Amino acid sequence: MWQSLRTNDIQMVSTDHCPFCMKDQKQLGTGDFSKIPNGIGGVEHRMDLLYQGVVDGRISLERWVEITSTTPARMFGLHGRKGVIAPGADADLVVYDPAGHTSIGVGEGRSHHMNMDYSAWEGFEIDGHVDVVVSRGTVVVDETGYVGRAGHGTYLKRGLSQYLT
Repeated sequence: MWQSLRTNDIQMVSTDHCPFCMKDQKQLGTGDFSKIPNGIGGVEHRMDLLYQGVVDGRISLERWVEITSTTPARMFGLHGRKGVIAPGADADLVVYDPAGHTSIGVGEGRSHHMNMDYSAWEGFEIDGHVDVVVSRGTVVVDETGYVGRAGHGTYLKRGLSQYLT
């Protein structure tokens, strides 16, 4: 994957984020794998896991921004509003501390906040940490955790991808 990200054979990394719990959901497949609900929860840790590629020298910092923000906005027809810091854009920003540390997993001192009983990335240690998340100019995550409010999110109708026009 890292090689393909470097050569642009893979243009972005995304997730469909299917946060099924192990107990009572994933365990439905015990004895019959066809009954396992598809997917895993991954949206919370995607930025951190890809940032580790920057730390390890697999991709550049600029490529990290490109594959996590700029290119997805273009591919989903949202460029200009998302994926760019510019007048008229939504002011969605992540302040990332490269000197920070993230321990992925369920439990005290771990970064897993999704409503699931496991993490596919349990035990991963990441060099770097999300400090602040700003959504449409409003801080929704700070050093204390999530500080957003219910109803802040908005539905965005996708436009045509610039790659298809």
